[in-house]
Amino acid sequence: MQENQNQQESNKQPEDGKETVDKVRTYTKYSGMAFQMGIIILVGTLIGRKIDSYFELETPWGTVVLALLSIFAALYITLKDLK
Repeated sequence: MQENQNQQESNKQPEDGKETVDKVRTYTKYSGMAFQMGIIILVGTLIGRKIDSYFELETPWGTVVLALLSIFAALYITLKDLK
């Protein structure tokens, strides 16, 4: 009985290591996607602000439009990567 438990524990060790590696890979994949989304949205918003300041617009239409476009682009890229 004791030997069976020891064999089962020794058999689980490689699988536990593999599961840990898989969890780390999954975590890094999804956290990388989050950073990618954030950077895309940030760059789009900053470009919109530059356009607004260049044309001296009272209403920040460039920021609004480019922020929304960058949000849609980030979602599209993320959903494409999930498939």
